[in-house]
Amino acid sequence: MKKYESIPFLTDDGMEIEFCIIEQTKINGVDYLLVSEAFEEADDEEETTVYIMKENAEDEDGMKTYEMVEDEAELTSVFKVFEELMKDMDFETE
Repeated sequence: MKKYESIPFLTDDGMEIEFCIIEQTKINGVDYLLVSEAFEEADDEEETTVYIMKENAEDEDGMKTYEMVEDEAELTSVFKVFEELMKDMDFETE
């Protein structure tokens, strides 16, 4: 089983969620991550929800920060890139 790097995400209400980074890419100079909460535990038959995050800025310590992509047009175009990068995985959109 492949080991995935993880990234912590702080929600608006202060809760921290650990996401597995499934894939990453750079589009027009912006870093994007395809992440999931439970990707490592999912088997081939189990559905897993994925999210797209983009680099927001660097904090005062020089660490990159990310935010969820919420713009529908941006989500659609970036998702198409991830689909192409990961042709061997089965994706369904809602």
